[in-house]
Amino acid sequence: MTDFSYQLYSSRNWDLADTLKLVGGLGYKYVEGYGGLYADPEKVETLKASLAKNGLQMKTGHFGFDMVAGETARVLDIAKSLDMDGVFVPAPPSPEYREGKGDWDAFAAQMAEASKPYLDAGLQFGYHNHHWEWEDLGGTNAIEKITATPGVQLEMDVAWVVRAGQDPIAWIDKLGDKIVAAHVKDIAPAGECLDEDGWADAGEGTMDWPAIMAALKSKTNAAHFVMEHDNPSDHTRFATRSIANARKF
Repeated sequence: MTDFSYQLYSSRNWDLADTLKLVGGLGYKYVEGYGGLYADPEKVETLKASLAKNGLQMKTGHFGFDMVAGETARVLDIAKSLDMDGVFVPAPPSPEYREGKGDWDAFAAQMAEASKPYLDAGLQFGYHNHHWEWEDLGGTNAIEKITATPGVQLEMDVAWVVRAGQDPIAWIDKLGDKIVAAHVKDIAPAGECLDEDGWADAGEGTMDWPAIMAALKSKTNAAHFVMEHDNPSDHTRFATRSIANARKF
């Protein structure tokens, strides 16, 4: 049986201690962190204690590009303290990229350079996509540029691939072992869940998750499957339904 992780950003609007108790009680084994959780060393120590109390491990974390590139020692300390396996940049570094104006070649080179100390420390280092990165750039796209170097991997947010109008299984086939983690999220039928930005609990939407999960497990190096919802109105419902459904994928 797959041990699922939970992206804590999904529960950013709820109390962290309550969230960790909830997801630990539901049988999640791991959680994934995000930038706001690492604000200061005291918060990291409190987080570490709360994870242990609830039988959870934070094996992966999201860190902004400015932090991974400009505060490397701090990120490495956090990753070591929490016993992380992987560090992922969750988005491009500025709004220009989201508007089609960013220099993806320059960013790819910066990611390759930034990866070095993390790889030296035995960590995976990679990028987490949204939909912006799948725009055609003359026979390639930003994801292919970013992951072109051996050191930079991909945490595939599969639902954002679909939102970009792409076939996720075709990209799983193409990217193969560049994919080392995946976000398990779902898309509601058109016109539904508008108060949740059109997202759905995993297994409750339109995506063929059994086929996607089979492809991820057979064709990639994905070791972490992270439940996420960008804007749940009820995180208890989301966390509960998603792991129950995902266990059947």
